[in-house]
Amino acid sequence: MANEQTNLGKEKDKDEAASAPRPTVHWDDSSMKTSYANVVNAASTREEVTLFFGTNLTWNPNEAKEFNVRLSDRVVLSPFAAKRLWILLGAVLKEYETRFGPLAVDVTAADVTAQRR
Repeated sequence: MANEQTNLGKEKDKDEAASAPRPTVHWDDSSMKTSYANVVNAASTREEVTLFFGTNLTWNPNEAKEFNVRLSDRVVLSPFAAKRLWILLGAVLKEYETRFGPLAVDVTAADVTAQRR
């Protein structure tokens, strides 16, 4: 009987949490800047995930033996924030592909290895 009461209490707590009003988020964009990037890379440690954004400066990529990328922004996230970003980006891209069609991205194992260096 005590176990039933404990389970009922847990269910009541779940119901109250689900019905509790969520806080409103006010986005302050007064200090926001906009950057364009067509190159992104990432690195991580146990404590953080770092995203690097930049612009490819190579005019003829088919003829080039090297690529020049001007890095413009670095964003450092906690692993939890990075996971939420991953989920958010997945949802945004799924919606995009539903509206405009699939995005074909050719990524090979060599590309991933080169990015981690």
